[in-house]
Amino acid sequence: MRRAAALIGWVALSAVAPGAAHLRAGWKRTGYALLGGYLVVAGCAAVVIANADAGLAGRALNWLTQITVAAAACAVAWFSLVIHSFVVLRPGTLTRAGQVVTGLVCGALAVTVAVPFALAAQYVAVSQRTIDTVFAEPAAGMRGGPGEAGDPWTGRDRVNVLMLGGDWGDNRIGVRTDSINVASVDVHTGNTVLLGLPRNLEHVLFPPGSPMAVRFPYGFQLPESKPGWREDLLFSVWQYADDHPELFGGRRHMGPETLKETIGYILGIRIDWYALVNIWGFAKIVDALGGLVLTVDRDIVFGKYGEGVVPAGTRRLSGADALWYARSRTGSDDYNRMRRQRCVFNALLDQADPATVLSRFTEMAAVMRKIFQTDVPRPMLEHLVPLAWKVKHAEVTSLQFVPPLISTASPDWERIRLLTAKAIRRSASPAHRRHRLSPTPQPVFSPIDEGCGAV
Repeated sequence: MRRAAALIGWVALSAVAPGAAHLRAGWKRTGYALLGGYLVVAGCAAVVIANADAGLAGRALNWLTQITVAAAACAVAWFSLVIHSFVVLRPGTLTRAGQVVTGLVCGALAVTVAVPFALAAQYVAVSQRTIDTVFAEPAAGMRGGPGEAGDPWTGRDRVNVLMLGGDWGDNRIGVRTDSINVASVDVHTGNTVLLGLPRNLEHVLFPPGSPMAVRFPYGFQLPESKPGWREDLLFSVWQYADDHPELFGGRRHMGPETLKETIGYILGIRIDWYALVNIWGFAKIVDALGGLVLTVDRDIVFGKYGEGVVPAGTRRLSGADALWYARSRTGSDDYNRMRRQRCVFNALLDQADPATVLSRFTEMAAVMRKIFQTDVPRPMLEHLVPLAWKVKHAEVTSLQFVPPLISTASPDWERIRLLTAKAIRRSASPAHRRHRLSPTPQPVFSPIDEGCGAV
């Protein structure tokens, strides 16, 4: 059995130092070639890893097919290497029992070393399918690609992304954007302002000259569909535009672009892209992450008849509980709900660590393909990955346009724009200068986790 143990040892060594078993067996030319090639590749990989950053991760999104092929090839190569190392050591000279034992052990070893490469190939292939499904190639003339001289932001200091939570589904008609936030991101520092608008904003004004402004010159106003039932609030803009292609010369599916232009006009900024998540699928994402740890400051009652409750306290919430915590208006209002949605967003930002995401990657990718839509062009992902990394390590503040800051029934549009501009200037200012900014009577700029409790 000593010879069998030695054979297994040499094969195991070959799994981490290719060529060792071949040198032992006298296959010197093959052994040195394998070992030398391995050292060159390992050295190059070490240099790449040592210099890797979020920018490299972004560029890697353009090489997903090549990475998948390379990982699959490595899986086959390492499996074949272990098997060939076993063969060149002449296991036939062992006793029958020794041949059986060494064969089983080395076969298991071959599978073990191939599995990580096979999993990597699978994860990369799943990533490519998800990206290709969610992110479309930009149409000719559409903005969103790299700017002049390789500047992806075309000389701009900020990008603004409209983040929406909608509730479309097979058993529901249309899309209602119940959660409306704009992330204004400093492309240099990652400092971000989260601008929240209430879903029940009335008399919404549209950009002058736009089809919606022509139709509603004095603001978005419709007759009640039934007593007390309003369909002319901010959350209905998307669906109204989708339902009336005649306003847009027959063009269909104008809801996203109309809402982007409308929100941009309200805030006084340009909205670059939107991202819409189906809030009914949000629970599946949370479950895929293993739940979210949240501090619930009071019992949150939910359900048509108040039959459910998310108890107060700090705990790990399931996807369903996190969804109801973010959505319930029972015994509450839209503004308290906006605060809770902000707390959930912050928890996702903090708790979606790479290890958790990787361990549940396939499940999360399958869910994302069904519940997520955006107009972010595929080529921009290369640049958004390093920007997202900056955001995760930068200051994220929040400005929520809720009473008493503004009136949802009679909004002061100029005040909204002025406060938006001030929040963006504050975010762009160096930290040591922020105390010099003139104070407001009310602390409207706050950390994103303010009011969320300690976790």
